[in-house]
Amino acid sequence: MAKQMLIDAIRGKRTPRAPWVPYAGVHCAFVIGEPADKFLKDPQLLAKGVVETARKYKADGIPLVFDLSVESESMGLEIKYWKDNVPSVQSHPLSDKTVEEAGLKVPGPNDGRWPVLFEAAKIAKPQLDELDCALMGLACGPLTLASHLAGVRIFTDVVKNKEKAHDVLKFCAQVVKKSVEMYCDMDCDIIAIVDPVASQIRDATFKEFVHPYCQDAIAVIHERGKTSSFFICGDATKVLESVCQIGTHGFAIDEQLNLTFVRDLARKYGVGFGGNLKLTLALSLGIISPREDAIVSLAAGGTHGYVFAPG
Repeated sequence: MAKQMLIDAIRGKRTPRAPWVPYAGVHCAFVIGEPADKFLKDPQLLAKGVVETARKYKADGIPLVFDLSVESESMGLEIKYWKDNVPSVQSHPLSDKTVEEAGLKVPGPNDGRWPVLFEAAKIAKPQLDELDCALMGLACGPLTLASHLAGVRIFTDVVKNKEKAHDVLKFCAQVVKKSVEMYCDMDCDIIAIVDPVASQIRDATFKEFVHPYCQDAIAVIHERGKTSSFFICGDATKVLESVCQIGTHGFAIDEQLNLTFVRDLARKYGVGFGGNLKLTLALSLGIISPREDAIVSLAAGGTHGYVFAPG
């Protein structure tokens, strides 16, 4: 019931209540008293943390992992691990080379940490099913992946060197497609393309460099009978209508956006929307009461295609 309710909400349907998804990420490591770097490399710990966090917070859905360095690491990029945060990408091979010159290949299930994720999903999925909690797979989106591969220059290339930018994004699209295929193979119920930096560009640039490079991945999710979402961070107001039109069943936004505006736009296009409990002001710093912030979000979101979640 709870898992199906989450799927229905992401698909823009009415639900008895707003389903709840804590995007716990490496907080799952904290819940079981393990450092993030060890947690992310151990399938037993990863599965334990995800299941215990889902149980602790009575989640209707939870990501297997919220770590956008997985794809980059599986292609051989240098990654720095932290004990209390997600890993960060340290090398950017396409900043001065082409895909061919850098020798990059689309990664598969035996590369990088993908074997860890496959094993963790195998352990966690039946336990989450018993909790009636959906397993979510989060693939790094094309523009964010391009920023990992090419560094910050990708944001000037999409304006001043479009041919090179398209070459990078075409390769990233293949990687995103393969990532969602693997999350489908893990039997994730919901698969999201997570492209946080896509809020940093103009709407015309979004239409040219994000929208087309998500389509193959979205098609795979739908062909496999899974539910799709698109996650974006920051103040995405200027691109939000394009997000609604990208082709996923729903989308999720950050704390900076007005949820009433988001709700009305989502309903215009018949897609689900999620957010946007304030991570910083409410959950981290406590400047705003988390309870009061939750009440405001739940009142604005309602029960028509809304998923209650942190920004």
